[in-house]
Amino acid sequence: MAAAEPSLLQRLATGRVAVIGIPYAWLLLFFLLPFLILAKISVSEMENVVFKDLISYRDGLLQLQLKLSNYVFITEDALYFKTYIASLQYAAATTLLCLAIGYPFAYFMARARATVQPTLLLLVMLPFWTSFLLRVYAWKGLLSEHGWVADALVGLGLDQLLLALGAISAPGKLMNTPFSLVLGMTYTYLPFMILPLYGNLAKMDLRLLEAAADLGATPWVAFWKITVPLSKAGIIAGSMLVFIPCVGEFVIPELLGGPETLMIGRVVWDEFFSNNDWPMASAVAVVMILLIIVPLALFNKYQAEAREAAR
Repeated sequence: MAAAEPSLLQRLATGRVAVIGIPYAWLLLFFLLPFLILAKISVSEMENVVFKDLISYRDGLLQLQLKLSNYVFITEDALYFKTYIASLQYAAATTLLCLAIGYPFAYFMARARATVQPTLLLLVMLPFWTSFLLRVYAWKGLLSEHGWVADALVGLGLDQLLLALGAISAPGKLMNTPFSLVLGMTYTYLPFMILPLYGNLAKMDLRLLEAAADLGATPWVAFWKITVPLSKAGIIAGSMLVFIPCVGEFVIPELLGGPETLMIGRVVWDEFFSNNDWPMASAVAVVMILLIIVPLALFNKYQAEAREAAR
């Protein structure tokens, strides 16, 4: 006797499990599991290149040994606190600059003719065809003494403005400063802001703007009252795509920053490879991840509650 075919409800349930289960399996394998390994190392005792077991059984006694001194040291040492704050500040400044530059460009792309939009999209993605490291190295030449970008900024007197803002330490000194660091990160991560914004703005119903104009709203009022609120999802997605990697950035601060622009990525590198202190480096990395994940989780919870209340 042939087996009965699965019902429509069973097929839908199976499909739902597959759709939800695959992303969860991906997160478990490539985020949660490495994070747990990192957390385990951060509370382990290290002997040369070997980590002691956290759980031991001796003489009928089961013992759990967690070394929390690394986390205590992070809270007591002002260097780590200043580094975390500096990383968050540089990441926030980069995110705001990317939003200020990327939103008008994404808006222009979304409102351009359909035949032109693929070309504009190609121009945004074109930098990805070149090595990330080469692009960052190019900024070293552009911002160094007698680089044409440096000469242009000095010639226009913008170095005096940057000095007044505290972005550089001396007139004409543009490299190895907060300015060069934020400029490099803004240039690198700008496409990550533009693409989500473009995807969101391109799907917007333009009839809403026509309705606002019929009701007497000026283009500026319609932009702030309709376009910006409807593009909030793109703003949030782009900001997260820029802010999160900027916090832990290592290459750009190493090449374009200097002693005044110490970020947490460099501290983790030093602890791992210079001091060979893997538990301490892991503790620093765990705190950095929590600084990003916890506020993000709370924000997502707030957004979900707001959407439920709106229904």
